[in-house]
Amino acid sequence: MFRLLCTIVLGLALPAQAAVYVVAPQGRDGAAGTLTDPWASIAYAQSQAEPGDTIYFRGGRYVYTVATSACASRRAIVSGVDLNKSGREGQPIRYWAYPGETPVFDFSGMRDDCRVKGFNVVADWLHLKGLEITGAPQQPENRLNHESWGVWVKGSHNVFELLNLHHNMGPGLFLKDGAYNLVLNSDSHHNYDPYTSNGAGQSADGFGAHVGVNQPGNVFRGCRAWANTDDGFDLINAYSTVIIEDSWAWQHGYLPGTHTPLPDGNGNGFKAGGYGGKYVPNGVPHIVRRVIAFDNKVNGLYANHHPVDVEFSDNIAFDNGRDLNMLGIAPDGSAREVGVVRNQCSGARYRLSAAWEGPRQPDGSLPRLAVCGASQ
Repeated sequence: MFRLLCTIVLGLALPAQAAVYVVAPQGRDGAAGTLTDPWASIAYAQSQAEPGDTIYFRGGRYVYTVATSACASRRAIVSGVDLNKSGREGQPIRYWAYPGETPVFDFSGMRDDCRVKGFNVVADWLHLKGLEITGAPQQPENRLNHESWGVWVKGSHNVFELLNLHHNMGPGLFLKDGAYNLVLNSDSHHNYDPYTSNGAGQSADGFGAHVGVNQPGNVFRGCRAWANTDDGFDLINAYSTVIIEDSWAWQHGYLPGTHTPLPDGNGNGFKAGGYGGKYVPNGVPHIVRRVIAFDNKVNGLYANHHPVDVEFSDNIAFDNGRDLNMLGIAPDGSAREVGVVRNQCSGARYRLSAAWEGPRQPDGSLPRLAVCGASQ
């Protein structure tokens, strides 16, 4: 362990008394936690970390074959990683990729016969950055459950930055509850839940937020979702306002990597609300702005039977089954149009040239669009 006083380490200015630790696949828990003598696991690193500390993960694969607890039943939920120690305001605990390297957390080898959370985040004031998270499994012999999750969150004031979430058997990242969480410049793609009890592909969203009442301030910014079997972004059952901005969603509702429709995959780019098709009196508005949705099986931008107005502003949608669908629900259960729509561009004549899946810019923001506007 090495503790630094107002020193710059690897380009990061750390607060006084902050500690920096290093974890590597070839490390050893109980070691010094340094570059030359790293730890081996995130669990051990968490046990040693205090608010304000930074844990760097060297590149390579961190492979998980068993959960942190046993399945109490075939319908139980277990996890590969539990993050349950909180930082403090101004002193988050940072779980960061070592600069220039990619740590891969691989849960595909887990054989626990119940639902799985790859990362189970129940702490506050954490900052995860630069991690690749893949393989949260379902078991083909167990079709009693819905999805598993790459990252499952029930905490507040957390930042999830530059995550690469893919090939999980359920959503890449799911906000179950909590306030003031920021999902920043992250990608979620090729997630597919083949063994979900209500139909293959029904629940593997790129990003989801189903937060409860009095949980404000949750934001998705600069994110990309593509080739997930359900929706790109899903806010169904969110009882506090969620903001999605400056993000892209494409090719949802298909078998990943193809245009073969999955009957049970919903196929929306941005599903901005709804409560299971039922009217609720305490629904809240959501905000979707400066996003791009294209090549989604059903809808690009979708209000999803929401009971109150959803704000869609400054968005672009093209080549979706339907570009903009403002289907809402009235108190008597009948359909009605809802929403506030500003500066929308939709229709096949809009074409944007970009390397949609290409590398992000040096600051982590989305690739630049080469052309913006109507094609000739």
